[in-house]
Amino acid sequence: MIVISKDKSKLDIAGIHSFLTTSYWAKERTIEEVKKTIETCLCFGVYKEDIQIGFARVSTDYVVFAYIMDVFVLPEYRGEGYSKKLMDTVIKEEELKACKTWMLKTADAHNLYKNMDLQN
Repeated sequence: MIVISKDKSKLDIAGIHSFLTTSYWAKERTIEEVKKTIETCLCFGVYKEDIQIGFARVSTDYVVFAYIMDVFVLPEYRGEGYSKKLMDTVIKEEELKACKTWMLKTADAHNLYKNMDLQN
């Protein structure tokens, strides 16, 4: 079982930074930049037995626009449906219900996002 939380105090910022530096989209991001992006966005941590195994953040004005970014589940936890549960939680988040325009970009996770209803 996993827990998905918006509590930023639970986020493993060093772990998030460590993963992002292995990604194609954020490999040069500094830990200071990661901290700033977390401060300014709505964030979701994915936890299994109190260990953070995934993450997603949304840059939003909470009214019109929501941009989903930095979505990941650690490789050793993939294949269990956790990323789909994370994305389902993000798009159904009550704070984002008013958003009419959603955006995300990916070069490698099209299957994860293809069935998402991002039009609320």
